[in-house]
Amino acid sequence: MEENEEKLMTKCEEMKEDPNLIKECQILLETMSEKNVEMKDESGESYNSMVTDISPEDVPKVLELALKIARSSEIKDNEIKLAAERLIRTLEPEIE
Repeated sequence: MEENEEKLMTKCEEMKEDPNLIKECQILLETMSEKNVEMKDESGESYNSMVTDISPEDVPKVLELALKIARSSEIKDNEIKLAAERLIRTLEPEIE
């Protein structure tokens, strides 16, 4: 993980209960669900299960997902890419 991503993850842990951050996570997950894009975390759990019941503890996992989507060449859908980038940008001003 590069330095900027580590800073984002650290800030995400600190802000994981922020309603704006949770909202952006929810938007990303809902967009993925609408587009039928399913990804799993390292434990094999589907992110789609978080769509209806996201908790602050899920926020760092969703940020990791957003970072993967942002740099993925396999995901081409612009709506999903934009939702991931919005989530990342929600944290970027906080790490400067």
